[in-house]
Amino acid sequence: MSKVRIGIVGLGNMGFAHAQNILAGKINRMELGAVADLNADNIARVPQVKGFKGAVEMMASGLIDALLIATPHYDHTSLGIAALKAGLHVLVEKPISVHRADCERLIAAHRGRQGRQVFAAMFNQRTDLFYQKIRSLVLDGELGEIRRVNWIITNWFRTHAYYASGGWRATWAGEGGGVLLNQCPHNLDLFQWMFGMPVELSAHCGFGRYHDIEVEDDVTATMRFANGATGVFITSTGEAPGTNRLEVVGERGKLVYEHDRIMFTRNEVLMGEFSRTTPHTFATPPTWDVSVPVAGHGGQHNEVLQNFANAILDGAALIAPAPEGIHSVELANAMLLSAWTAKPVTLPIDGRKYERLLKAKIAESTKVGKKKKVAATAPVDLVNSFGR
Repeated sequence: MSKVRIGIVGLGNMGFAHAQNILAGKINRMELGAVADLNADNIARVPQVKGFKGAVEMMASGLIDALLIATPHYDHTSLGIAALKAGLHVLVEKPISVHRADCERLIAAHRGRQGRQVFAAMFNQRTDLFYQKIRSLVLDGELGEIRRVNWIITNWFRTHAYYASGGWRATWAGEGGGVLLNQCPHNLDLFQWMFGMPVELSAHCGFGRYHDIEVEDDVTATMRFANGATGVFITSTGEAPGTNRLEVVGERGKLVYEHDRIMFTRNEVLMGEFSRTTPHTFATPPTWDVSVPVAGHGGQHNEVLQNFANAILDGAALIAPAPEGIHSVELANAMLLSAWTAKPVTLPIDGRKYERLLKAKIAESTKVGKKKKVAATAPVDLVNSFGR
């Protein structure tokens, strides 16, 4: 194989953008082989290749070697399993599934196929050089043992028109959640990629706090890690102007990432050692102020696509192996579970228990089976049952 023929299922916002980039030749050794979408108008927007109404039909066509899944969340599991069973390489948009139990089913379908089929996730923020640098500083021990992590990520502001623009949006049956399942999977993935998974968390979620929706649009979570470190994760789609500020405190000092700048206030002496050894009552360790140089935000979606092609053709290591996607899903699930039960949650969670509770939410929903009224001022919606 000299080129990867990729098919895209779901031609909503993201699927169509991926198609355009591939057709423009931005991904070396990758070509668009076919597309699939239930909406004929969406298929017509990509006349360069054969379009299918059904994804399974496209998988069996012989026109593709790999599948990119850009559909609504619940379809990621069933389509991913079908594609892996069909022998295709698979790249799935975030989140890889809606809940832990479905993640486990999807990952199980790939188990035993490693080495034969590449299975990746579209966690494009892992290509961001700022987050790569922060991760390396943490893993290389430059910050010392981590004591606290605080991430305020509230620049996900969304309007009422946004939520009215698609019937699947912001429902338990359509998305399986709100800001945690739609906007924040990247942040949750980065959180665990940089700092690891907590062992316990508690969360308060505002369900429809700022919008006429049934799912969460405001979240504050506190976490505890195995080494005793604590974390705080705050997100919302109802705050403007929003904030994106990541603060990490370790024995060697404090790192702050905000406004495309990483500042590291480095202790000359480890804070714990200084506290134990200084005779002074109100002293603090002497510090250096270090501006950490970073050269941009990386290749994002196209870099992940290129890495996917390189993994298939050359055996390159994946930026984001899809099985790692279970961690961000579990963080989102645990936050919702804590909010539903008003109790702290230990990790890993019971995936089957969470699945039962989610199904109960769907059954109780007043949105199920009711088409949302689309705001007259909303832009043309590219989202359908096969789009994002």
